[in-house]
Amino acid sequence: MNPNFTVITPSLNYGRFLADCLSSVAAQEGVTFEHLVMDGGSRDDSEAVAAGFPHASWSQDTDNGMSDAINKGFRRARGEWVMWLNADDRLKPRALMDILVFLKKSKADVVYGDWNFIDEAGNFTRHVTSLRWSVFVNTHHHCFVGSTAAFYRRKTVIDEGNRLREDFRYVMDGEFYARLAVAGKRFEHVPVTVADFRLHGANASQRHLGKSRDMDTILAAERQHVESRAIRRAYGITLFIDPYLNGLVDGVLWIIAKSWKFIKRTIKL
Repeated sequence: MNPNFTVITPSLNYGRFLADCLSSVAAQEGVTFEHLVMDGGSRDDSEAVAAGFPHASWSQDTDNGMSDAINKGFRRARGEWVMWLNADDRLKPRALMDILVFLKKSKADVVYGDWNFIDEAGNFTRHVTSLRWSVFVNTHHHCFVGSTAAFYRRKTVIDEGNRLREDFRYVMDGEFYARLAVAGKRFEHVPVTVADFRLHGANASQRHLGKSRDMDTILAAERQHVESRAIRRAYGITLFIDPYLNGLVDGVLWIIAKSWKFIKRTIKL
C-alpha cells in the first residue's frame, strides 16, 4: 500500500541544518510517509547526519542542481501526495496529519498551506498566510505559494510526467505552478501552517538581493530576473515584440497584480 506522503529533500552541503529538517519529518504522527533525501555530493557531514535518522532514504549522486535533485525524487515517489522540503527548512509538528484532513476531501491537484519564516538559528520571524490561487498574481507579481507548504497529487501531477525545469535555478516553483495552471490543474489553499522556511545568506532567492557594482553579482541577479521575465512571456500577458516596451507593460501589470493580491487578501476572495 502506498504511503500518504512522499517528502523529497534536496541537499548539498547543508549538514548544519539537515538534522533539524530530518527530525521534523521523523516526528510526524498519524500518517504514513517516505522521506527521500537527494544529496548532490555533499562534502560536509550530511551523510553522517542522515545516518542518524533511519526513517530517511539517503541517495547521493551528482546532479544538475536543485531542480534535478527534486525531479529524481519525483521519479521515485510512491506517496499519494508529494512535496519537497528543503534541507534548511522543517515541518511543523502534526503538519502532515493536519493537512491530510483537507487532502482527503480535496479534488484539487495542488494543495498548499501557510508557513512561518525563521532566521538562521531557527527563531520565528513572521507568519505568512497565503491567498487563494491566482495565476495572474503568480505570473505578474511573484510566486506566492510556499514550496515547502505545497503538496502535489501524484496521480494527476507527478505520474503525468510534470517535472521542474532543470534550467531554472531560482523560481522553478513559480514556473512549475504557472505551467500546471495553464494545463488545467486545480489549486486549493487550506488553512494549515505546514512548515518553517529558513532565511539565511545562502538561500538561492536571497543571495543576490541589494545594490552592487560587482559584475558577477549583477549577472547572477539578472539571471534570477530573466527567469521571472520568461515566466511572464510564456504564461502571462505579452503585447509587443520589443522587449523594452514589454518591460514597461510588465511594470504596470506588476502594480495591478500586487493590488489584486492585496484585494484578495483583504476581502478573502
